[in-house]
Amino acid sequence: MKKLLLFLALSTLVVAKTQTIVFAAGCFWGVEKYYDNLDGVIEARSGYAGGNYENPTYKRVLQERSPEKGIKNYAESVEVVYDDTKISTEKLIKSFWELHDPTQGNRQGNDVGNNYRSAIYYTTDKQKAIALQTKAMYQKLLTKAHYGTITTQIQPLEKFYPAEDYHQNYLAKNPFGYCPNHATGVKFTKQMHTTVPLIVMGGKEIIVVKAKHCGFCEKFKKDVLNNYKGTIPLREAYKNQLAAFKIHSKIEGTPTILFFQDGKEVYAHTGYMDEKSFYKALAAFKLGKGSEGYDVAFHKKTDGRFCKQYDIFKHTGDGVFIDKISGDVLFDTRERFNSGSGWLSFFKAEDGAVIEKEDNSYGMHRTEIIAKKSGAHLGHVFHDAPNGGYRFCINATVLEFVPRDKLKNATIKYEK
Repeated sequence: MKKLLLFLALSTLVVAKTQTIVFAAGCFWGVEKYYDNLDGVIEARSGYAGGNYENPTYKRVLQERSPEKGIKNYAESVEVVYDDTKISTEKLIKSFWELHDPTQGNRQGNDVGNNYRSAIYYTTDKQKAIALQTKAMYQKLLTKAHYGTITTQIQPLEKFYPAEDYHQNYLAKNPFGYCPNHATGVKFTKQMHTTVPLIVMGGKEIIVVKAKHCGFCEKFKKDVLNNYKGTIPLREAYKNQLAAFKIHSKIEGTPTILFFQDGKEVYAHTGYMDEKSFYKALAAFKLGKGSEGYDVAFHKKTDGRFCKQYDIFKHTGDGVFIDKISGDVLFDTRERFNSGSGWLSFFKAEDGAVIEKEDNSYGMHRTEIIAKKSGAHLGHVFHDAPNGGYRFCINATVLEFVPRDKLKNATIKYEK
């Protein structure tokens, strides 16, 4: 693919910036060409998603358009890898709705069959929320234009199988090839996001209520939201979009940061919060005040030796440990070793991820390790590792593990 070499060259630098989403909008040739030409898209490749048998081929996908009972066919799909600092998930998904007719069921124009169905296969909860929200927005526009009901499937991506080589960049290789245009001509309007109600995602989520021309909203976005990598979905909205949520606080100013559990307000803060204050509030929401993890992070407690979480983490495979609060990568399994101490031990932390601070508590002279972004206490560093190196002695209850092959989709960022 035309951008693959660039992607491979930069992959170690952009891991935290890249996301992956898969779209099915009829024949994959035209869909791939469209996304491959968008600024911010690193790679777009044709393939198959959404089925339930192993190793689909183009021939098999065509054969299964009238599948036997128990067989779920694959949709012709396009995997889009993108830099979310250059193009937003919202823009990509809105483009998906606009480039085809999502009301046709198992077809797009003259292309008939379940392999041509419309679908979005998401890899993060943030993508799911945007897909559902924009679906509701686009349905209103389609109904006004006398189109029917959207039939698009919105499902988590289980596996993407790249299509055969001759399908990749097909229209670049065959400029006079088949490239149907099934767009309805219905476009999103810039004003819609201020009026369409947000959909409750379920579980824990955070919504920042903003207002136009709000200087403190912009400051909070710059200082906190633009760098958010936490695993709890976070969205911005206007006050008139929250009808579906149960809110007991009065929203009398912006920004107002609302923490929800299944659509019910748990906690609210009105006014600007700096980064440390936000992550402390997030920790109370996610971990619970008084929990072991919260006490370790903000009361400098210490996990018990060989605690349950340590026992789980010491057997993990290849991957990284992230800050349970901020989502930042802190430690790599490649730097882990078994010290026999009963706490996770690493030769080093990720560059720039932690702060070292002198700690003379309990009559001891130690060096405390603090997560740079969240301010959470992680543990201490000692000069007693094998071969005279450093041992970062870290509490397991303030960490989460992410397998290396899942790292690019491990964080849910605030969408600009």
